[in-house]
Amino acid sequence: MSRFRGLWQASLNATKKALTWNIEDWIPPTERYIFNFSSKDELKKWHLYSDSEFGGLSSASLEIKDDANKSSGVFSGNLSLDVSEGTKWKITRSGFCGMRSKKFDGFIDLDAYDTIALKLKGDGRCYISTIYTENWVNSPGQLEDNSWQSFVFVPKDNWYIAKIPLAHYLPTWRGNVIDAELEMNPSRILGMSLSVNAEGGVPGAKSGPGDFRLEIDWMKALRTE
Repeated sequence: MSRFRGLWQASLNATKKALTWNIEDWIPPTERYIFNFSSKDELKKWHLYSDSEFGGLSSASLEIKDDANKSSGVFSGNLSLDVSEGTKWKITRSGFCGMRSKKFDGFIDLDAYDTIALKLKGDGRCYISTIYTENWVNSPGQLEDNSWQSFVFVPKDNWYIAKIPLAHYLPTWRGNVIDAELEMNPSRILGMSLSVNAEGGVPGAKSGPGDFRLEIDWMKALRTE
């Protein structure tokens, strides 16, 4: 076969393949796993933080629980409103813990999705789901990421799938809602976190200092529309 005939045949085959593609080949799947707590390797993707970094006395841990043929993540600890004596930090509040994912390798693009879903088993407390995006709202060019937050109330003792539309995540800065009409860019997501505060949350949720425990099966992005 001549070189020209070979190129012509390759072009023809590519054209035939393009013409036989289904519309599904162009549309992303209706759901996408972001995190799946099915093995201890998942722990390497997260780090913990709490008010103890600033003189508080709260503590947290993250581990994998193996139950028969099923594994899940367990985020647990103790929330304290107390502050260490003689701390150099002038903190105005304590009583918080969180687990934050390490930054993705670049960005993840969730522009094709409209909802975040989390399969959780809780303790009746209200948790906070946070999405971190590239900084363009506050101090562009700085190392601090933009954060978008939504409350997640998790009923006690039973598995529950929480679905949070991306439009319900509010822009925040250091835990405070930014009073401005801003829109998240879901194509430039850097990471996510789950956190818990001793105070605040939604009406009816357990609050106050003391133990907390949240089991996590997975986190997904959904396309519902």
